[in-house]
Amino acid sequence: MPLSVLDLAPVPEGSTSTQALRNTLDLARHVEDWGYHRFWLAEHHNMPGIASSAPAVLIGHVAAATATLRVGSGGVMLPNHPPLVVAEQFGTLEALHPGRIDLGIGRAPGTDGATAQALRRTAGPLSADDFPQQLGELLNYFEQPEPGQRIIAVNAPGNKPPLWLLGSSGYSAQVAGMLGIPFAFAHHFSAENTLPALALYRQTFRPSAVLDKPYAMVAASAVIADTDEQARWHAGPSGLSFLRLRSGKPGLLPTPEEAAEYPYTDLERAFIEDRFGTTILGSPATARAQLADLLERTQADELMVTTMVHDHAARLHSYELLATLFRESRSPERESRSEAGESRPAVAESR
Repeated sequence: MPLSVLDLAPVPEGSTSTQALRNTLDLARHVEDWGYHRFWLAEHHNMPGIASSAPAVLIGHVAAATATLRVGSGGVMLPNHPPLVVAEQFGTLEALHPGRIDLGIGRAPGTDGATAQALRRTAGPLSADDFPQQLGELLNYFEQPEPGQRIIAVNAPGNKPPLWLLGSSGYSAQVAGMLGIPFAFAHHFSAENTLPALALYRQTFRPSAVLDKPYAMVAASAVIADTDEQARWHAGPSGLSFLRLRSGKPGLLPTPEEAAEYPYTDLERAFIEDRFGTTILGSPATARAQLADLLERTQADELMVTTMVHDHAARLHSYELLATLFRESRSPERESRSEAGESRPAVAESR
């Protein structure tokens, strides 16, 4: 099973977005050495604690600094952008880094209404209901232009990266299934919908030129450390940060000390504990059991992990421990199949 990374370029309290972006590059180089398969960058706006606001720019930077990783968007929030712009950006990226770019597309704006309107430069309503039309327009730009076609997405025809649909509910799951393309589910913030959405994707799947059977990736939060206590300590900031986001007060990623000293109400503490209940959290021994349970329940074809901790060294250590867990879990039979090129569907390779 391929193991991959979703990075948000977190900006820790006491640091800067410049350092956060440098940390992203450093993380990409390390996980490449540890055998991770792909490295996706998220798109978030108007959130001071997340530096990943321009995924196409970051993708080009990360792809240029690595050699084997597939690099992509996790994802481009299509309602925020004219499809022509997305096609030209990712056609250019694919031309620069052939066979290494993924185009992950999301249906929701992923930000507040005022910011979404500023992105699209329109005072009209922005609706995710327009998604099928936007997606069709985007896909058409990657096709060879018809004679007399007035608008051509420069660099897009002939440079179409693999398309993924991302989702946190059943809608995108069904669209991905009907189109016969791979689907990535955001288990890290919508765990209650994971199994229903994956079931919908598999039920509605129609074979296509891209896939002959469903290919589902699950994105999960993970914080792994040498002990359960250390993992909980490093996970504290992500819990407080998510609580503040849900309260409409996003900020920089707090320190573990700030998270530990915060005066949580009983309701807030329950909210965070519920979130940690779906996080891969603990020592390698604890994480191994949690991973096995998640993969058994979801039957995922690929696991993507995001780790939001204040200390960059702790973040690197978490990803390194996870890579070691995955190597140790591979049986000799699976190793031999992988070496023969039989264990990974074509979508996981460059096309």
